Amino acid sequence: MKKKRFTEEQIIGILREQEAGAKVADLARKHAVSEATLYNWKVKFGGMDVSEAKRLKALEEENAKLKKLLADQMLEAAALRELLGKKMVGPAVRREAVAHLRAVMGLSERRACCIVAVDRTTVRYVPKRQADTALRERLRELANSRRRFGYRRLFVLLRQQGERSGKNRIYRLYREEGLTVRKRRSRRRAVGTRAPILVEAKPNARWSLDFVHDQFACGRRFRILNIVDDVTRECLAAIPDTSISGKRVARELSALIRRRDKPGMIVSDNGTEFTSNAILSWASEGGIKWRYIAPGKPMQNGFCESFNGRMRDELLNETLFFGLDHARAKIGEWVSDNSHRRPHSSLGYATPADYAANLTATGDRLRNPDQLRRSPVATSAPSGVSNAPTLIIAG
Repeated sequence: MKKKRFTEEQIIGILREQEAGAKVADLARKHAVSEATLYNWKVKFGGMDVSEAKRLKALEEENAKLKKLLADQMLEAAALRELLGKKMVGPAVRREAVAHLRAVMGLSERRACCIVAVDRTTVRYVPKRQADTALRERLRELANSRRRFGYRRLFVLLRQQGERSGKNRIYRLYREEGLTVRKRRSRRRAVGTRAPILVEAKPNARWSLDFVHDQFACGRRFRILNIVDDVTRECLAAIPDTSISGKRVARELSALIRRRDKPGMIVSDNGTEFTSNAILSWASEGGIKWRYIAPGKPMQNGFCESFNGRMRDELLNETLFFGLDHARAKIGEWVSDNSHRRPHSSLGYATPADYAANLTATGDRLRNPDQLRRSPVATSAPSGVSNAPTLIIAG
Protein backbone atom coordinates (compact mmCIF):
# COMPACT_ATOMS: atom_id res chain seq x y z
CA MET A 1 0.00 0.00 0.00
CA LYS A 2 1.35 3.40 -0.96
CA LYS A 3 2.38 5.50 2.04
CA LYS A 4 0.25 8.59 2.49
CA ARG A 5 1.80 11.94 3.20
CA PHE A 6 0.19 14.39 5.58
CA THR A 7 0.86 18.09 5.85
CA GLU A 8 1.27 19.92 9.15
CA GLU A 9 -2.27 21.25 8.91
CA GLN A 10 -3.67 17.75 8.42
CA ILE A 11 -1.61 16.32 11.27
CA ILE A 12 -2.68 19.07 13.67
CA GLY A 13 -6.33 18.55 12.57
CA ILE A 14 -6.10 14.82 13.38
CA LEU A 15 -4.59 15.62 16.79
CA ARG A 16 -7.41 18.08 17.46
CA GLU A 17 -9.92 15.27 16.82
CA GLN A 18 -8.08 13.08 19.32
CA GLU A 19 -8.13 15.93 21.86
CA ALA A 20 -11.90 16.33 21.26
CA GLY A 21 -12.48 12.76 22.52
CA ALA A 22 -11.99 10.48 19.49
CA LYS A 23 -10.29 7.18 20.21
CA VAL A 24 -6.79 6.55 18.86
CA ALA A 25 -7.79 3.25 17.27
CA ASP A 26 -10.71 4.88 15.45
CA LEU A 27 -8.49 7.74 14.17
CA ALA A 28 -5.82 5.30 12.99
CA ARG A 29 -8.41 3.24 11.11
CA LYS A 30 -10.04 6.37 9.68
CA HIS A 31 -6.84 7.92 8.34
CA ALA A 32 -5.10 4.64 7.48
CA VAL A 33 -2.11 5.09 9.78
CA SER A 34 -0.79 3.11 12.72
CA GLU A 35 -1.43 4.03 16.32
CA ALA A 36 2.35 4.45 16.80
CA THR A 37 2.33 7.12 14.12
CA LEU A 38 -0.40 9.01 15.93
CA TYR A 39 1.55 8.90 19.17
CA ASN A 40 4.70 10.15 17.36
CA TRP A 41 2.70 13.02 15.89
CA LYS A 42 1.41 13.87 19.32
CA VAL A 43 4.97 13.98 20.75
CA LYS A 44 6.13 16.22 17.96
CA PHE A 45 3.14 18.48 17.28
CA GLY A 46 1.14 18.23 20.51
CA GLY A 47 -0.09 21.62 21.70
CA MET A 48 1.00 23.48 18.53
CA ASP A 49 -0.96 25.45 16.05
CA VAL A 50 -0.37 25.50 12.28
CA SER A 51 2.05 28.47 12.27
CA GLU A 52 4.22 26.95 14.97
CA ALA A 53 4.37 23.66 13.06
CA LYS A 54 5.49 25.41 9.88
CA ARG A 55 8.17 27.32 11.79
CA LEU A 56 9.42 24.05 13.31
CA LYS A 57 9.67 22.48 9.87
CA ALA A 58 11.61 25.48 8.54
CA LEU A 59 14.01 25.26 11.47
CA GLU A 60 14.57 21.56 10.82
CA GLU A 61 15.30 22.17 7.13
CA GLU A 62 17.73 25.00 7.96
CA ASN A 63 19.42 22.81 10.55
CA ALA A 64 19.81 20.03 8.00
CA LYS A 65 21.39 22.46 5.52
CA LEU A 66 23.82 23.75 8.14
CA LYS A 67 24.81 20.21 9.06
CA LYS A 68 25.42 19.41 5.40
CA LEU A 69 27.54 22.55 4.94
CA LEU A 70 29.56 21.75 8.05
CA ALA A 71 30.11 18.19 6.87
CA ASP A 72 31.21 19.45 3.44
CA GLN A 73 33.67 21.89 4.99
CA MET A 74 35.11 19.26 7.29
CA LEU A 75 35.48 16.86 4.36
CA GLU A 76 37.18 19.54 2.25
CA ALA A 77 39.55 20.41 5.12
CA ALA A 78 40.43 16.73 5.53
CA ALA A 79 41.08 16.45 1.79
CA LEU A 80 43.32 19.55 1.81
CA ARG A 81 45.26 18.14 4.75
CA GLU A 82 45.72 14.97 2.74
CA LEU A 83 47.24 17.03 -0.09
CA LEU A 84 49.33 19.21 2.24
CA GLY A 85 52.87 19.69 0.90
CA LYS A 86 52.01 18.97 -2.74
CA LYS A 87 52.40 21.81 -5.22
CA MET A 88 49.35 21.94 -7.49
CA VAL A 89 51.23 23.15 -10.56
CA GLY A 90 50.38 21.67 -13.93
CA PRO A 91 47.59 19.38 -15.10
CA ALA A 92 49.58 16.19 -14.50
CA VAL A 93 50.03 16.96 -10.80
CA ARG A 94 46.33 17.86 -10.46
CA ARG A 95 45.35 14.54 -12.07
CA GLU A 96 47.48 12.72 -9.52
CA ALA A 97 45.87 14.71 -6.69
CA VAL A 98 42.37 13.81 -7.86
CA ALA A 99 43.29 10.14 -8.15
CA HIS A 100 44.82 10.24 -4.66
CA LEU A 101 41.66 11.73 -3.09
CA ARG A 102 39.44 9.19 -4.82
CA ALA A 103 41.61 6.28 -3.73
CA VAL A 104 42.30 7.35 -0.13
CA MET A 105 39.11 9.18 0.88
CA GLY A 106 36.63 7.54 -1.47
CA LEU A 107 35.44 10.83 -2.95
CA SER A 108 33.63 11.03 -6.25
CA GLU A 109 35.38 12.46 -9.28
CA ARG A 110 33.17 15.56 -9.25
CA ARG A 111 33.88 16.28 -5.57
CA ALA A 112 37.62 15.69 -5.87
CA CYS A 113 37.81 18.00 -8.92
CA CYS A 114 36.01 20.75 -6.98
CA ILE A 115 38.47 20.49 -4.09
CA VAL A 116 41.55 20.49 -6.35
CA ALA A 117 40.01 23.21 -8.58
CA VAL A 118 40.49 21.35 -11.85
CA ASP A 119 38.09 20.69 -14.71
CA ARG A 120 36.84 17.14 -15.11
CA THR A 121 37.78 17.14 -18.78
CA THR A 122 41.39 17.82 -17.76
CA VAL A 123 41.32 14.83 -15.41
CA ARG A 124 39.83 12.56 -18.08
CA TYR A 125 42.22 13.73 -20.81
CA VAL A 126 44.36 10.94 -22.26
CA PRO A 127 47.59 12.14 -23.98
CA LYS A 128 47.88 11.13 -27.63
CA ARG A 129 51.58 11.84 -28.14
CA GLN A 130 53.71 9.40 -30.04
CA ALA A 131 56.02 7.15 -28.06
CA ASP A 132 59.15 8.54 -29.82
CA THR A 133 60.96 5.35 -28.90
CA ALA A 134 63.56 5.53 -31.67
CA LEU A 135 64.26 9.23 -31.11
CA ARG A 136 64.57 8.74 -27.35
CA GLU A 137 67.03 5.90 -27.92
CA ARG A 138 69.15 8.01 -30.29
CA LEU A 139 69.08 10.90 -27.82
CA ARG A 140 70.20 8.63 -24.97
CA GLU A 141 73.02 7.20 -27.07
CA LEU A 142 74.28 10.67 -27.97
CA ALA A 143 74.00 11.87 -24.37
CA ASN A 144 75.89 8.81 -23.10
CA SER A 145 78.68 9.31 -25.61
CA ARG A 146 78.74 13.09 -25.03
CA ARG A 147 78.00 13.22 -21.32
CA ARG A 148 78.86 16.90 -20.91
CA PHE A 149 76.77 18.10 -23.88
CA GLY A 150 73.55 19.97 -23.21
CA TYR A 151 70.35 19.68 -25.19
CA ARG A 152 71.34 22.44 -27.64
CA ARG A 153 74.45 20.63 -28.90
CA LEU A 154 72.62 17.29 -28.88
CA PHE A 155 69.91 18.95 -30.98
CA VAL A 156 72.54 20.13 -33.49
CA LEU A 157 74.05 16.62 -33.68
CA LEU A 158 70.60 15.12 -34.27
CA ARG A 159 69.96 17.66 -37.04
CA GLN A 160 73.24 16.65 -38.64
CA GLN A 161 71.96 13.06 -38.63
CA GLY A 162 68.78 14.08 -40.43
CA GLU A 163 66.34 14.43 -37.50
CA ARG A 164 63.67 17.08 -38.29
CA SER A 165 62.22 17.52 -34.80
CA GLY A 166 62.27 21.02 -33.34
CA LYS A 167 64.41 22.20 -30.46
CA ASN A 168 61.47 22.34 -28.04
CA ARG A 169 60.57 18.71 -28.69
CA ILE A 170 64.18 17.61 -28.19
CA TYR A 171 64.29 19.61 -24.95
CA ARG A 172 61.09 17.92 -23.69
CA LEU A 173 62.46 14.44 -24.42
CA TYR A 174 65.80 15.48 -22.92
CA ARG A 175 64.09 16.43 -19.65
CA GLU A 176 61.80 13.39 -19.58
CA GLU A 177 64.77 11.05 -20.05
CA GLY A 178 66.62 12.72 -17.16
CA LEU A 179 69.67 13.66 -19.24
CA THR A 180 70.25 17.09 -17.67
CA VAL A 181 73.96 17.84 -17.25
CA ARG A 182 75.01 18.32 -13.66
CA LYS A 183 76.31 21.85 -13.20
CA ARG A 184 79.65 22.37 -11.52
CA ARG A 185 80.30 25.35 -9.32
CA SER A 186 82.12 28.06 -11.23
CA ARG A 187 84.92 30.17 -9.88
CA ARG A 188 84.42 33.75 -8.82
CA ARG A 189 84.86 36.07 -11.77
CA ALA A 190 87.17 39.05 -11.66
CA VAL A 191 85.37 42.38 -11.38
CA GLY A 192 86.59 45.35 -13.37
CA THR A 193 86.89 46.81 -16.83
CA ARG A 194 89.33 45.81 -19.56
CA ALA A 195 90.14 47.19 -22.97
CA PRO A 196 89.29 44.81 -25.84
CA ILE A 197 91.94 43.85 -28.38
CA LEU A 198 90.54 44.03 -31.91
CA VAL A 199 91.76 41.21 -34.11
CA GLU A 200 91.12 40.72 -37.79
CA ALA A 201 88.85 37.74 -38.48
CA LYS A 202 91.29 35.42 -40.21
CA PRO A 203 93.22 32.30 -39.22
CA ASN A 204 96.54 32.81 -37.37
CA ALA A 205 95.58 36.34 -36.36
CA ARG A 206 96.15 35.52 -32.70
CA TRP A 207 97.18 32.43 -30.76
CA SER A 208 96.74 31.92 -27.03
CA LEU A 209 98.68 29.52 -24.81
CA ASP A 210 98.00 28.06 -21.41
CA PHE A 211 98.63 24.96 -19.31
CA VAL A 212 96.09 22.60 -17.79
CA HIS A 213 97.03 19.97 -15.19
CA ASP A 214 95.81 16.45 -14.41
CA GLN A 215 97.15 13.20 -12.97
CA PHE A 216 97.49 9.55 -13.98
CA ALA A 217 95.76 6.65 -12.26
CA CYS A 218 98.92 6.06 -10.23
CA GLY A 219 98.78 9.59 -8.83
CA ARG A 220 101.63 11.08 -10.83
CA ARG A 221 100.79 14.52 -12.18
CA PHE A 222 101.22 15.76 -15.75
CA ARG A 223 100.44 18.94 -17.63
CA ILE A 224 99.09 19.78 -21.07
CA LEU A 225 100.21 22.76 -23.18
CA ASN A 226 97.20 23.99 -25.18
CA ILE A 227 97.63 26.30 -28.17
CA VAL A 228 94.38 27.79 -29.50
CA ASP A 229 93.57 29.98 -32.50
CA ASP A 230 91.39 32.70 -30.97
CA VAL A 231 89.54 33.46 -34.23
CA THR A 232 88.68 29.96 -35.49
CA ARG A 233 88.64 28.33 -31.99
CA GLU A 234 90.81 25.51 -33.36
CA CYS A 235 93.11 23.67 -31.00
CA LEU A 236 96.41 23.91 -32.87
CA ALA A 237 98.24 21.68 -30.41
CA ALA A 238 97.61 19.89 -27.13
CA ILE A 239 100.94 18.56 -25.83
CA PRO A 240 100.85 16.39 -22.67
CA ASP A 241 104.01 15.65 -20.71
CA THR A 242 105.23 15.34 -17.16
CA SER A 243 107.42 18.43 -17.56
CA ILE A 244 107.38 21.16 -20.21
CA SER A 245 110.07 23.84 -20.07
CA GLY A 246 110.37 27.16 -21.89
CA LYS A 247 112.73 25.60 -24.47
CA ARG A 248 110.17 22.87 -25.13
CA VAL A 249 107.46 25.51 -25.63
CA ALA A 250 109.68 27.39 -28.12
CA ARG A 251 110.42 24.15 -29.99
CA GLU A 252 106.75 23.20 -30.24
CA LEU A 253 105.83 26.72 -31.45
CA SER A 254 108.54 26.60 -34.11
CA ALA A 255 107.20 23.27 -35.40
CA LEU A 256 103.66 24.67 -35.41
CA ILE A 257 104.73 27.79 -37.35
CA ARG A 258 106.36 25.61 -40.00
CA ARG A 259 103.00 23.91 -40.51
CA ARG A 260 100.65 26.92 -40.27
CA ASP A 261 102.68 30.11 -40.83
CA LYS A 262 103.57 32.79 -38.28
CA PRO A 263 100.80 34.23 -36.06
CA GLY A 264 100.08 37.92 -35.80
CA MET A 265 100.16 37.79 -31.99
CA ILE A 266 100.60 35.30 -29.16
CA VAL A 267 98.85 35.79 -25.81
CA SER A 268 99.78 34.00 -22.57
CA ASP A 269 99.85 34.46 -18.83
CA ASN A 270 102.95 35.25 -16.79
CA GLY A 271 104.03 31.70 -16.07
CA THR A 272 107.72 30.94 -15.74
CA GLU A 273 107.71 28.90 -18.96
CA PHE A 274 106.37 31.86 -20.96
CA THR A 275 108.59 34.51 -19.34
CA SER A 276 111.81 32.49 -19.57
CA ASN A 277 114.85 33.68 -21.52
CA ALA A 278 114.26 30.92 -24.07
CA ILE A 279 110.83 32.32 -25.00
CA LEU A 280 111.98 35.95 -24.92
CA SER A 281 114.89 35.27 -27.26
CA TRP A 282 112.76 33.05 -29.53
CA ALA A 283 110.08 35.75 -29.91
CA SER A 284 112.68 38.47 -30.50
CA GLU A 285 114.54 36.47 -33.15
CA GLY A 286 111.38 35.41 -34.94
CA GLY A 287 109.69 38.80 -34.84
CA ILE A 288 106.72 37.40 -32.92
CA LYS A 289 104.57 39.86 -31.00
CA TRP A 290 104.06 38.31 -27.58
CA ARG A 291 101.53 39.86 -25.20
CA TYR A 292 101.25 38.98 -21.50
CA ILE A 293 97.96 39.37 -19.68
CA ALA A 294 97.70 41.39 -16.46
CA PRO A 295 98.42 39.34 -13.32
CA GLY A 296 95.25 37.95 -11.80
CA LYS A 297 93.19 38.59 -14.97
CA PRO A 298 92.73 35.17 -16.60
CA MET A 299 89.78 36.44 -18.66
CA GLN A 300 92.24 38.46 -20.76
CA ASN A 301 93.22 35.02 -22.05
CA GLY A 302 89.59 33.95 -22.16
CA PHE A 303 89.62 31.87 -25.35
CA CYS A 304 92.27 29.46 -24.10
CA GLU A 305 90.75 29.45 -20.60
CA SER A 306 87.40 28.51 -22.12
CA PHE A 307 89.05 25.73 -24.11
CA ASN A 308 90.79 24.47 -20.95
CA GLY A 309 87.48 24.38 -19.10
CA ARG A 310 85.83 22.50 -21.96
CA MET A 311 88.71 19.99 -22.06
CA ARG A 312 88.52 19.43 -18.32
CA ASP A 313 84.73 19.09 -18.33
CA GLU A 314 84.42 16.77 -21.33
CA LEU A 315 87.72 14.84 -21.26
CA LEU A 316 89.87 15.10 -18.14
CA ASN A 317 87.03 14.67 -15.63
CA GLU A 318 85.57 11.80 -17.67
CA THR A 319 88.72 9.79 -18.42
CA LEU A 320 91.15 7.81 -16.26
CA PHE A 321 94.64 8.00 -17.77
CA PHE A 322 96.99 5.05 -17.19
CA GLY A 323 100.14 6.53 -18.68
CA LEU A 324 101.61 9.19 -20.92
CA ASP A 325 101.03 7.23 -24.14
CA HIS A 326 97.43 6.61 -23.17
CA ALA A 327 96.96 10.30 -22.38
CA ARG A 328 98.47 11.36 -25.71
CA ALA A 329 96.16 9.02 -27.61
CA LYS A 330 93.00 10.11 -25.76
CA ILE A 331 93.85 13.81 -25.95
CA GLY A 332 94.63 13.54 -29.67
CA GLU A 333 91.26 11.86 -30.33
CA TRP A 334 89.41 14.50 -28.34
CA VAL A 335 91.21 17.41 -30.04
CA SER A 336 90.38 15.97 -33.47
CA ASP A 337 86.74 15.51 -32.44
CA ASN A 338 86.61 19.04 -31.04
CA SER A 339 87.91 20.55 -34.27
CA HIS A 340 86.00 18.48 -36.83
CA ARG A 341 82.79 17.20 -35.24
CA ARG A 342 81.89 19.22 -32.14
CA PRO A 343 79.48 22.15 -32.89
CA HIS A 344 80.72 25.40 -31.34
CA SER A 345 78.03 27.77 -30.06
CA SER A 346 80.06 30.97 -30.60
CA LEU A 347 80.60 29.99 -34.25
CA GLY A 348 76.90 29.58 -34.97
CA TYR A 349 77.13 25.85 -34.11
CA ALA A 350 79.65 25.24 -36.88
CA THR A 351 82.78 23.20 -36.22
CA PRO A 352 86.09 25.10 -35.88
CA ALA A 353 87.50 23.34 -38.96
CA ASP A 354 84.50 24.30 -41.11
CA TYR A 355 84.61 27.86 -39.79
CA ALA A 356 88.34 28.15 -40.58
CA ALA A 357 87.81 26.75 -44.09
CA ASN A 358 85.01 29.25 -44.66
CA LEU A 359 87.21 32.13 -43.48
CA THR A 360 89.97 31.07 -45.82
CA ALA A 361 87.60 30.65 -48.78
CA THR A 362 86.06 34.08 -48.25
CA GLY A 363 89.28 35.96 -47.54
CA ASP A 364 88.62 38.56 -50.22
CA ARG A 365 85.33 39.56 -48.65
CA LEU A 366 86.93 39.71 -45.21
CA ARG A 367 89.23 42.51 -46.39
CA ASN A 368 86.25 44.77 -47.17
CA PRO A 369 84.80 46.11 -43.87
CA ASP A 370 81.55 47.29 -45.52
CA GLN A 371 80.88 43.86 -46.99
CA LEU A 372 81.88 42.23 -43.71
CA ARG A 373 78.97 43.87 -41.96
CA ARG A 374 76.52 42.66 -44.60
CA SER A 375 77.52 39.03 -45.12
CA PRO A 376 78.11 36.48 -42.36
CA VAL A 377 81.23 34.35 -42.36
CA ALA A 378 80.09 31.35 -40.40
CA THR A 379 77.95 28.67 -42.02
CA SER A 380 74.20 28.86 -41.50
CA ALA A 381 73.01 27.33 -38.25
CA PRO A 382 70.35 24.59 -38.29
CA SER A 383 66.71 25.59 -37.96
CA GLY A 384 65.90 26.45 -34.37
CA VAL A 385 69.42 27.61 -33.46
CA SER A 386 70.31 31.29 -33.41
CA ASN A 387 73.37 32.11 -35.50
CA ALA A 388 75.91 34.63 -34.13
CA PRO A 389 78.45 35.40 -36.85
CA THR A 390 81.35 37.33 -35.39
CA LEU A 391 83.64 39.09 -37.82
CA ILE A 392 85.75 41.10 -35.40
CA ILE A 393 86.86 39.11 -32.37
CA ALA A 394 87.24 41.01 -29.07
CA GLY A 395 89.82 39.60 -26.68
